[in-house]
Parts: sequence; structure tokens; C-alpha cells
Amino acid sequence: MIKINKKQRRKKMAQKYTFHPADIENLKENYDLIVIGSGATGLTAAIQAKELGLNPVVLEKMEKLGGNTTRASSGMNAAETAVQLQHHIVDSYEDFYEDTFCGGGKLNNRELLRYFTSHGALAVDWLAAHKICLDDITITGGMKIKRTHRPSSMAPIGGFLITGLLKQIEKKKIPVFNNIYADELKKTGVAVTGVKAILPNGNKRTISAGAVILATGGFGASKEIIKQYRPDLTAYKTTNQPGATGDGINLAVQAGADLVDMNQIQVHPTVQQDTEHPFLIGEAVRGEGAILVDATGKRFVNELDTRKNVTKAINKLPEKKAYLILDSEIRQHVKAIDFYDHIGLVIHGDSLAQLAANIKADSDSLEKTVVSWNTYVPAKKDPDFGRKTGMDRKISQKPFFAIHIAPAVHYTMGGVRVDSKTHVLTEAGEPIAGLFAGGEVAGGLHGNNRIGGNSIAETVVFGRQAGEQAYKYIRKLKS
Repeated sequence: MIKINKKQRRKKMAQKYTFHPADIENLKENYDLIVIGSGATGLTAAIQAKELGLNPVVLEKMEKLGGNTTRASSGMNAAETAVQLQHHIVDSYEDFYEDTFCGGGKLNNRELLRYFTSHGALAVDWLAAHKICLDDITITGGMKIKRTHRPSSMAPIGGFLITGLLKQIEKKKIPVFNNIYADELKKTGVAVTGVKAILPNGNKRTISAGAVILATGGFGASKEIIKQYRPDLTAYKTTNQPGATGDGINLAVQAGADLVDMNQIQVHPTVQQDTEHPFLIGEAVRGEGAILVDATGKRFVNELDTRKNVTKAINKLPEKKAYLILDSEIRQHVKAIDFYDHIGLVIHGDSLAQLAANIKADSDSLEKTVVSWNTYVPAKKDPDFGRKTGMDRKISQKPFFAIHIAPAVHYTMGGVRVDSKTHVLTEAGEPIAGLFAGGEVAGGLHGNNRIGGNSIAETVVFGRQAGEQAYKYIRKLKS
């Protein structure tokens, strides 16, 4: 037996996990189930279907796997979890429902929302059973209680989740092909029975299956679709990865699907845009205690109001930009800050006066703002803007940090019309046989504003549901 010393073991554990997509030469002409998209929804659906006995395949059009999930940083919302109780937090499905319903302007599809809020805890348990443990808690804007689950390492949720799911995909030998574009859905009669795909070499291939799951994400990177539904947002930058161009929506429409809420496009308030590629600064930064200040160093909003309201407040500023202000203790509770700093997005100051100088704000104004904020924290009462959450720690530990932010297109609440069983529906409300959809490609769950932490939850809750319902449908076909 070869012995590995502790130093070697630590080095081995620190090595980055690499998943290798399947060789295109191994693509078969028939599978039980085709999953289009390799984000958390698609990978979760494929794993769930495999565990139920199906033979699924995952098709991804991009070189890189993971979709927009890889860019998520805050966490995953769920209520009535064992993790919450371990942190002495007593929550309820009803409160989770109400916070999300109110946060969405009470325009949410109630059927989807009821299923979503009552299955989050099961989704957290399912992840834990697959060695993806979200055992720490934070809070996001629009929520009244800590229910945003994340790993205890405080690593950004997106990469952590995709890595864990890909490990399960590899373990279960589920084929995942990248650089393959699903160009059209194949139909036999009224039922969807596969896809017509464009291979990396440009050749076309028809792949048959008992059912298809659309897990392609939204259209936040499509200027064309955004211009069609929200021309007022075409000038905004986007946090989305380049592949988020509404492909699943187009496929579903070809098959006769209805669309809902297509004009409901969320702008995220805190996005660093001073580099070529915008970087979303996750809500956990504010959830752990950061504040927002304007160019003069003064607060101007309840930082943990809904994204819609925080965005509106930033856009009212003359510069339409602001700064997140935090200290070393807050940074310790949001590991994503280390990444932001590594790529040059974080401004430092050994004192508040130095930080003010570095962001060209008035020193006295910034210091007065922080001193006032620190007096509000112990009582968790903000007389200026009514903030009541994310007040667990003061901004007092040197050095201090700032991140320059402005709003950017982030999430598309609209999409394919579905029911709570993830059936894709026609305008008449009838399911399209053999076609399922979950995640951002599906519309209706979030109303006019998505709460931070709900998108990751949606991927797992409805990814599992899509896998389960596709299994039921295919099993019935075979019986």
C-alpha cells in the first residue's frame, strides 16, 4: 500500500476538480431522456432521472459547462430546514411563500410558488444526500429571515453546486456532451420525441428520446429578445454568460408552447462594471453587513430592500452608480470577496479616511455615515431607511473595502409557460406531450421581481421535479 502524508493529502484535496465531457463520437441515436442545458437545473434533472432508472443524456451548446449557475454567489433559499434549526432559526413555508409573493409584486404564479416554497427543504436534503452540503445560512434582499443556504466554507454557491453535481454525473456515468446545439425539437404526432442537433463539426444529427427537458436558462444575454420586450433595457450591460440567449424559449415556441411574463426582466443593483466583463457582486455581501453609499459617502437606500427598489434608488443618483462599503470582518463571511479582490474589483483603505480618498468621496461624510450605521447595528434598527436585516456586525475592523457598482440586466422572470409538474403548456393550458422545462427558461414563478437565492433553489426544486415527471411519463409510454 502506498502511504500519502498529510502534506500530499492537503495538496490533493486542493486540486481543482475537472470534469471531462463525453467524446462526440460516443453520441448515440437514442436515449430515454434528453436534457438540454448543463446548468444546475439540467444536471439535477439528469441525476434524478438516472436514479429512477432512466438513461439520460445532457446536451450543452457552450464549451464550458454550468451555464449561469456558475456565476451565482449568494446561496439557495429554503424554509423549515434542519440547517436553519441548527442555527436557531424557526421558519415556515408560509413565511417563505409570503416573502416571495410580496417580493414579486404578488404577480407570481401561485401554483408554482406553492410547490417551490414547500419543496426547498427537501431539495437541501437531496443535495446533502449527494454530498453537496449547504450548512451555513445568510440572508438576501426581500427576505425577513435567514433562509439562504450556502456551504460552510462560504464559497460562492454556483461553482460549489456545479462541481458537486458534476461529480455525481461522473459517478453515475451520465453522458454530457458540450459544443452541441439543439436546433429543433423532433415531434411524432403531437408528442416531442427527441431533438435535431448541430454537432461541433457542423453536421446535423437527429437524436430520439422518450422525452425532452428544457433547462437552457433565460435570455439575459440576448439583446434581440430584450429589445423586443423591454427596449428600455437594451443599453444595460448584463451579468449573464454568453450562452443565455433564449434557445429553450425558441424551441418551446416551435413546439406550440405559450410564453408568460416576457417583459419581466430583472436588473441587479450591484454589478461591478469597470472591467470588460461585468461581475455580479452577490447579495450575501449586503446580507452579511455591507452598506451602499453614493459618490459623497452617504447612504441612500435600505440595502436589503428588493432588487427592484434598490436598483430604482441607484438610478435616481446623479451618477447612477454607488459603492458597497464593508470591513475585514464582513469580508471573512463572504469568501467571494477574495475572488473579487484577486481580479482587481476591490478598493482598499487602512482607514475610512483613506478609503474615502481612494473612492473620491468626502472623508467626513463617509466616516459620519459609518459611525451612524454602527450605532444602528446593536439594536437592529435603521431610522434612516428602515433596514432590519443583515445587521449582525458593524463596519469597524480594519482594513476597509469598497466595490464600485451599478445596475445591470441579470435575470429574466418570463419564459415558457409551465405547471408545477414542469409540463410545458400551450396557450390553451394543455401539456405538450414529452416536453418539460425548469429553471430560468420557465416563466411565472417570480412575478415582477426575483428574490436573491430563489434562482438556485428553483434549479434544484424544479430540476428534480422535471426528472421525476419525465420518468413517470416515459414509464407510462413503456407500459
